[in-house]
Amino acid sequence: MRAETEILDLILQTAKTLQVEAVAMSGSRACPKAPKDEFQDYDVVYIVDDFDNLTSDLSWLDQFGKRIIEQEVVLDHRRLYLMLFEDGNRIDLTLCPKEHIQEWVDSEAGYTVLEDKMGLFETFSPSPERFWIHTASETDFKDSCNEFWWISTYVGKGICRKQLIYATNHLYGICQQELLKILAWQMANDRGAVDIGKNYKYLFNYLPAEKEKVFSNLLDFSSLDKITQSLFSTMAVFNREAQNLAQKMGFDYDKEIAERMI
Repeated sequence: MRAETEILDLILQTAKTLQVEAVAMSGSRACPKAPKDEFQDYDVVYIVDDFDNLTSDLSWLDQFGKRIIEQEVVLDHRRLYLMLFEDGNRIDLTLCPKEHIQEWVDSEAGYTVLEDKMGLFETFSPSPERFWIHTASETDFKDSCNEFWWISTYVGKGICRKQLIYATNHLYGICQQELLKILAWQMANDRGAVDIGKNYKYLFNYLPAEKEKVFSNLLDFSSLDKITQSLFSTMAVFNREAQNLAQKMGFDYDKEIAERMI
């Protein structure tokens, strides 16, 4: 696997060859608090003048190395090229016309400028609070509870119909996401607004270890019996944690609905 210094040098040298106006890096490699490991992507933006030419002929991407798999994503006025290379490195490269820098800046929680001779980034500021969690309003809390209990019926229906994918999708994709939201609000109530990262990835850094263990035990979806067990366990945990949050925040919590749904 090519070292970080080699990849960054390649990114800057390629930018020079293409006459890119400015280069910045976002994501975990631009976040001092993010854990460092070999799985970190290089989330890079090239601010360009000749956007149409660069997007019409992509042969210049070969300069980064041989790719195993790639994707091209259209994002408003930008193009995103996701590239996984044979040595295991991954570069997520955005091409952004310089008149749309704000669009890219608004999409990022933070970034580091790697090259900007014209000072294009000087008038822009990142949005460091993009993944910060704040305390919930009572309306937020009630909406979350309603969503959880309503969608739990979809999970039950999927289990009864023996539809593993349908049941798992609703259980993890919605119900357990609402549980994570409740846990995040508890943490915000105790500690104030903090950065929990994309998809709650830093949430359990702020919570007692036993809560991460409890949540991890909900994630076995390998059979209908396991999904059923996970559903009832998720309901029980959500009911307990929602009551704890309601008590801390002085919110009303309808325990009768929870008990009837269970």
